[in-house]
Amino acid sequence: MKILSMRFYAILITVVVLLSSCKRASQYDSPSIVVGIPPVSAIAERIVGDSLQVVCLLPKGGNPETYEPTVSQIAQVEQSDAFLYVNETGFEAAIAHRIHDGAGVPGINVSKGIEMLYGTHGDCPHHHHHGESCDHSQEADPHVWSSAKNARIIAANILSVLQEIDGDRMDYYTANYNRLIAEIDSLDSHLSHILAPHKGKAFVVWHPSLGYFARDYELEQISIGGMENKETSVKQLKDRIEAATKRNVKVFVIQQNYDSRQAQLLNEHLEARIVEIDPLSADWAQQLIDVADAFATE
Repeated sequence: MKILSMRFYAILITVVVLLSSCKRASQYDSPSIVVGIPPVSAIAERIVGDSLQVVCLLPKGGNPETYEPTVSQIAQVEQSDAFLYVNETGFEAAIAHRIHDGAGVPGINVSKGIEMLYGTHGDCPHHHHHGESCDHSQEADPHVWSSAKNARIIAANILSVLQEIDGDRMDYYTANYNRLIAEIDSLDSHLSHILAPHKGKAFVVWHPSLGYFARDYELEQISIGGMENKETSVKQLKDRIEAATKRNVKVFVIQQNYDSRQAQLLNEHLEARIVEIDPLSADWAQQLIDVADAFATE
């Protein structure tokens, strides 16, 4: 009986090991990629279709400047085939540094090749016209996805990643990519058409999330609030409202969940059209259309 028990446990251990091995193997039969934020996740999902899993870390409504991934999310990154990020700061940078330090998972910056704006996402005292920013010692503007032209570059970088991790299905990925690029180009043309009569005009934002959008279509972004989680002084607020008033601003962009009462109070001085957007929405394109439509209906 004792011998039978020993044999039973030996067989049981063997079965467990085999099942565990099968499970580990199946994890990598179908590649998976992890991304930091919803706009990039949406672009990736359009390209990969149903061929692999795309996991987005930042939940809906999350703030990338204060967000901390859970232990299980870190595990998802370490078990994936690639981690795609767009920013060299915040939680994305922390994860990228972690995996570069030995997790064996490639961390790829899919904003590579984008001409970055500097100083637009901080307390730079100037108001920037299209293409202008403070010197490169300032922090780079992280909102690279708020641009159809940048989305094109992000998509191309994602396609290159797929060539490395799942090259056997490149025909499928390339076909999806080409369809997406056609849509992005159509969006760019649509925005250009709407905004062409408004070149040189300014708009106000609370959080400076539309710098690349402004650059693309030769507009001026005036940020009233500055960076997230940093208080704006009364003097700064007054100076920025005066600057906006002098520019005869007619569009005021606020983020979802922003205190609408405060926006209305500020807008008593501007008398602008208030547009509410979600800069981190997976439907990033619609956010840009909403802002452009506000100019068209001035």
